[in-house]
Amino acid sequence: MARRTEDPHQEDRHRRPLGEAVSAVEVRGLVRRFGARTVLNGLDLDIAEGEFVALIGQSGCGKTTLLRLLAGLDQSDDGRITAPDAKMVVFQEHRLLPWRRVWRNVSVGLGGNARAAALRALAEVGLDGHAEAWPATLSGGEAQRVALARALVREPRLLLLDEPFAALDALTRIKMHALVRDLVTRHRPAVLLVTHDVDEAILLADRVVAMRDGHLAAQHRIGFDGPRDRKSPEFPVLRETLLAELGVADDLART
Repeated sequence: MARRTEDPHQEDRHRRPLGEAVSAVEVRGLVRRFGARTVLNGLDLDIAEGEFVALIGQSGCGKTTLLRLLAGLDQSDDGRITAPDAKMVVFQEHRLLPWRRVWRNVSVGLGGNARAAALRALAEVGLDGHAEAWPATLSGGEAQRVALARALVREPRLLLLDEPFAALDALTRIKMHALVRDLVTRHRPAVLLVTHDVDEAILLADRVVAMRDGHLAAQHRIGFDGPRDRKSPEFPVLRETLLAELGVADDLART
């Protein structure tokens, strides 16, 4: 079982030299087995405070297993995980409580003036006019925005995104990409996004990590600044590289 250390920089966060990168997440030698199958095999990963990392890989390579371990929803068989106490997960399904109005979904478990905090969070995702709505009346994109508000209202130091846009239509996904990037820039949590979508990873992340056979096979830091744009000359080059590392470039070329 992995040894878990929580929030190692809580006391010295304000004593760091300016510009020094500090890890929010440190994973060392992580192993997870399910029966005879080893899903994670000695995996190492660091995520700096405020860094947005996208994790890509073929189905079954262990992406969601890693996310669940970081979230504390599963236990490993070996290795060490260091992660903040303050963390939140946004899943592919919004997981809103249908019997609670939108603002009450956002404020579940909050103390103090929970309604005011929920309304501020809903305003950030453009849904302040839906505070009294029931979840069943929301579109898929609106429900995911509520899920984001519910996560960010708690000011997590680590935000875990498990394919949160997979069920959305293409136009809604584009809007959600812009919203997430804006929110992350504003709140500055460390972020791990699990996705099958290489384009999505490039558009959103500061660093893209490719996973294969239970370990990290390659990683690329996004080197172009400004708005993420598929028209950028760097975009197709990195896309082709990542697809090749995932072993799907030849398949796409034949379609």
